Amino acid sequence: MPSDVRIIHAQEFLHATPSGQLDLDRTKSVLLEIALAAAPSNDYDIILDTRNAQSDMDVSDLWDLAAELHRYRQAFARKTAVLVPQERADYAGYFALCARERGFEVSAFTHLGDAMDWLLRPEA
Repeated sequence: MPSDVRIIHAQEFLHATPSGQLDLDRTKSVLLEIALAAAPSNDYDIILDTRNAQSDMDVSDLWDLAAELHRYRQAFARKTAVLVPQERADYAGYFALCARERGFEVSAFTHLGDAMDWLLRPEA
């Protein structure tokens, strides 16, 4: 089955304070905007490309963002790949685990090709 993939770059949804810390409230607000735009036609998979993110996130931030996805379940109903630099792979894996615990199909990747292969793999 053919799939459409939408790439969302970190600067579109992750926002940082001047000190480089994650601005969680602003990030949640932008996530809501993305979800509202996506909800009417959720017929595509998503790549969240955070390779150039300029904010530091801790595990509680990742937990909060995964919980926020739950609020917008309709917009994130299909597969979501999180693309990260190698040094953030553990954090992205934790985010994916938190999201999967909430019923989302999320996986973390360090290479775009691997993310695309996973997204385009037919459902079993």
